[in-house]
Amino acid sequence: MAVARDHIRSEGRASSPFWTIGRRDSLAGFLFIAPQLIGIIGFVLIPLGLVFWYSLHEWNVLANTFTYTGTQNYRMLIEDTNLLEVLGATAIFSAGLVILNMALALLLAVLLNQKLAGITIFRTLFFSPVVVSLVAWTIVWGFLLQKNGGINGMLQLVGIEGPNWLREETTAMISVIVVQVFKNVGLNMILFLAALQGVPNELYEAARIDGAPRFKQFRRITLPLISPTILLTSIITIVGSLQVFAQIAVLTQGGPGISTTVLVYYLYQQAFQFHLFGYGSTLSILLFVIVAALTFAQWQMRKRIVFYES
Repeated sequence: MAVARDHIRSEGRASSPFWTIGRRDSLAGFLFIAPQLIGIIGFVLIPLGLVFWYSLHEWNVLANTFTYTGTQNYRMLIEDTNLLEVLGATAIFSAGLVILNMALALLLAVLLNQKLAGITIFRTLFFSPVVVSLVAWTIVWGFLLQKNGGINGMLQLVGIEGPNWLREETTAMISVIVVQVFKNVGLNMILFLAALQGVPNELYEAARIDGAPRFKQFRRITLPLISPTILLTSIITIVGSLQVFAQIAVLTQGGPGISTTVLVYYLYQQAFQFHLFGYGSTLSILLFVIVAALTFAQWQMRKRIVFYES
């Protein structure tokens, strides 16, 4: 009898279908995530590995040589006398962009959240620069900011002689920041506007009954409830500010001197103008570490920033 039972069990196992419901569901799930997974592997993980590999070599394209140099590029990074100034310019640009962009975006979102006639037109006008070509936007602003450009022409109408905005150290960085803020403020504005429209009106009504002024309502109700959006926009804006390139390349080419040379543009100069691909890869590793560290720090601070996490 025991032999017969074992024989029946073995036949049952052999005849059980391979494509069970669980396996079919798993396969369907893997097929759905396959395009994204392939994209991450092909366009994120493999390039990161190659950049690190290139940072250990010196690649001379003209001589067609690829020489292993070990940590020589990292020693160059430490000894680079321009790097501190480049990192300083990057910090100034990022700080100015983030503060102005988020403050202006939140202000516009609050103003455009009012239920007024024709408010949709203003929302479209403020968002339209986001969909404009970045290079076209930058070229137009390059003409406006010239010594004899449109900005100085308007200033002359009121008796003010404007500077050469893009060729003076005191105004070049400010000009680049302002151009970038006007280009992308509409995106954060829309995110803040969506968050503001999700705040329950009952909370404002209760606060008004208690006699709370508008500023206190904004500080105690609005800011805590839109804090997840504030965290999201801050991460997006900081990462975007560290990756800016086209604006610098078109408007100032890193000048005057290297006063507007941010890290990405400096990386481009080293790799594609001076053909130091190994050192350019090392700068890419530095940029990756900075972005990862800032993102991690912001994420760790979410319990202090985000209302729902506290």
